[in-house]
This record gives sequence, structure tokens and C-alpha cells, in this order.
Amino acid sequence: MRAAGGSHNTGEISIKDVAHHAGVSIGTVSNALNRPDRVSADTRARVRAVIDELGYVRSESARQLRSGDSRIMALLVLDIGNPFFVDVSRGAEHTARARGLGVMMCHSAQDPEAESLYLSMFAEQRVRGVLVTPADTSGASLAGFRRHGIPYVFVDRVVDSDDACSVSVDDVSGGRFAVQHLAEGGHERIAYVSGPAHLAQCQDRGVGAAAAIEEAGLPSEALTVLETQRLDVSSGKDAGARLLGLRPRPTAVFCANDLLALGVLQAMFAAGVRVPEDIALVGYDDIEFAEAAAVPLTSVRQPAVRIGETAAEMLLNETEDGPDHVHDSVVYQPELIVRRSTLTQRS
Repeated sequence: MRAAGGSHNTGEISIKDVAHHAGVSIGTVSNALNRPDRVSADTRARVRAVIDELGYVRSESARQLRSGDSRIMALLVLDIGNPFFVDVSRGAEHTARARGLGVMMCHSAQDPEAESLYLSMFAEQRVRGVLVTPADTSGASLAGFRRHGIPYVFVDRVVDSDDACSVSVDDVSGGRFAVQHLAEGGHERIAYVSGPAHLAQCQDRGVGAAAAIEEAGLPSEALTVLETQRLDVSSGKDAGARLLGLRPRPTAVFCANDLLALGVLQAMFAAGVRVPEDIALVGYDDIEFAEAAAVPLTSVRQPAVRIGETAAEMLLNETEDGPDHVHDSVVYQPELIVRRSTLTQRS
């Protein structure tokens, strides 16, 4: 039944309600969802509009399970190929298994549309809850998802609201640590390879980098920012080629993650530029490959496994607490791990 005042309890909305509000039969609604070729375009549009209005979820499991009964939680990350998120998943799985649950991991590829499609799928499957690193910085995808009553926790993002729990790292401090280290090594021309500018993590690391430049008494022009479309090795190689073309060329580079830094390192090797003798290099995340690189990479370490464990714990607590749950925000401090890629100091 519909709740008074026009609001709806998603768990009580049925296909019969959709048919009634659309002015069609239950069979027509079923055809519109499952055999759309049997229904006119106008009728399909009317049924879809009612589904969106009521928040109806078409799913066999949704008719059998109430939200919170599922033994699966979802983890939606920006890039499943990034070892940082693999470690986050390991932590989430560790916590979930201890409670008799499993984790379904998906990735948005930094695409807000893909994120929205996955959230719709999670709603249809009535997952226990969702751990999400949002690609849509507008929050539109999650605003629509909220009506389904399925809890979610932000991962690797600070949230200044009472709408959801969050687990993150102080990325401003992380960016500051990286560039402070380079400035203390005598570098006065530093580049920041930021990744996609719309991602909050990249923005915050850049803010920290700029703060370190100011604290070192260097002019703002001492920091050159290069954006990339993705946070992967290929984008790092492209950024490395661009860095080599800058005049004057930076003597040090800070990258928004280790994959970018490894790509930059490959570009330097290909051009015969020595790391750290000609260009010092710092990454972020401290993935396993950072230490194993041809030149071991100085990196800002995030406690990825711990982040996953904490996020999953917060999500499960929320499902158990129900309406009494109080949202919380956990922010871990990063740690600079110094290796050979920055060891040569300049006067």
C-alpha cells in the first residue's frame, strides 16, 4: 500500500500497485518489463514513469526478501584493476565472512552512468548494503538509491553529512607529506600528476601539495599540475611524456596514485631519464608493486585492508541498529614510506 502523504515504503510496492497507477493490467506491466516488444512505446513510457515515481524494484528476490535479509553486500569501486581497491576488498571480505556474509565486487570505471546501473542492480538484488567509492561527485546516483532503504557506506571519501557513514584517509595530509618530502630534498620545481580533477581524492591530494609548497616558502608557480583522464599506468606514461616536454622541466614528480607513478617511471626509463638522479618520484597508496618496481617507489601509504574492514563493520552495524543507527565518519592518517625513487637530494 502507499503511505499517507504520497511517500512510499519501497518494500510494500508491488507490480499490482504499478498497474493500478499506470491504468494498465498486471500482464501489461510484466510485458513492459520483460517483453517490451509486445507493448507500445507510449505504454512502456507510462509504466516506466510510474515505476520511477513509486520506487518499485522488479526482482524476484525483492518479492521474497526484505531489505537486510540478503547474505551479500556489494562493493562498488572506481577501478577493480587498482591493487588499492583489491586490498580494500580483502578487508571487506574478512569482516563479511566473520558475519557469515559474502562480498560482490564491481567497478564503475570512474563512469557515473555505470555507477547508476550497478546501484539499480544492487537494489533489484536487495543486497544487505553497499560499500561505494562514488564516481558521480554530484551525488545524484546515491540520492536515487537512498529511497530503496538499503544502507551504504562511502569508502575512500570524506562525507560532511548525516546521510551515511564514511571511511577515508586524510588525503590533504597525504599530499602535504609527499611534497614536503620533495621540498626538503631541495626540489624547487615539482609536478603533481593529479588524475581526473573531478575526483575528491585527487583534489584533496592537490590541496595538500599546494599547502606544502607554500609552507616551504616556494612560489605557487613551483608546483605544476598535470591532469589525466584515468588513474592507471597508461595515463602515467602519457603524463611522463608531457613532463619531459616541459621547460623548465620539473626535478620532482608527485603522482595521485602509484599506478600513475609507475607509468611515469616507465616514461622516464624509455627516455633515458634517471630516477631519482634526474627526476625524483613519489606515488600514493603504497601498493605491492611500489616496492617491487625497478626503482623502489617512495609512496604515501593508505591502510587499504583496514579501510575495507572498517567500512564493512560500519555497514553491518547499521543494518543491525536500524533506525537507531548514528552515522559516523572515520578518517585514517596516511604514512610516507621513503624508498630509492627520492633518495638523491639536491642542494
